[in-house]
Amino acid sequence: MFTGIIQSVGKLRQEKNILEIEILDNLFDMAIGDSIAVDGICLTVKEIFQNKFTVDVSEETVKKTTLGVKSNLNQIVNLEPALRVSDRLGGHIVSGHVDGLGTVENIKKLEKSWLLSIKWKNNNFSKYVVNKGSICVNGISLTIAKYEQEGEIFTIAIIPHTWHNTNLNKLKVGDSVNLEADALIKYVEKLLLFNKKGNQDLSSNNISSEWLKENGW
Repeated sequence: MFTGIIQSVGKLRQEKNILEIEILDNLFDMAIGDSIAVDGICLTVKEIFQNKFTVDVSEETVKKTTLGVKSNLNQIVNLEPALRVSDRLGGHIVSGHVDGLGTVENIKKLEKSWLLSIKWKNNNFSKYVVNKGSICVNGISLTIAKYEQEGEIFTIAIIPHTWHNTNLNKLKVGDSVNLEADALIKYVEKLLLFNKKGNQDLSSNNISSEWLKENGW
């Protein structure tokens, strides 16, 4: 489990199904078998060197996240070690399981911040976007400032610390990012869609005021 508070950045290099990550700043403690979020993807430490570590990565992960493209280009990734029980929960609960990819639609520089607009590549996930809700972008816990098209496109405000200490400052319009929706929203959705008579019917994702009344909410 993670919080979406980035502790370091690293550079990727891939050899077959093994990724090597060189930590570029802010070294942190780790052990073989530890979970590390790499651009928001929970991966397991396989080997540790002085300022590098390696992880195994499946074909499924390479296919459904940005890792495959980034590793071929030696690009920068965000790093966060797993949450300790004694740690502060500075962001929100992040599992490290990417829901889908997004495309950078617009980057706007303001006087004291940046506005980053992202579009889900699969608009089935747009229902998880709520005003002032949390979302994880490349492993970073961020707050949704506004959204359009029922959440298919959303905008987040980036403060200078986050911009300068993560790989967001490397993004360009058209780039892909890893997205993980707030887990709490998904649990609420599952509960609301559960038939109170004991039969589970998740065939419909439409929750209306009529549906809520019929099911006793």
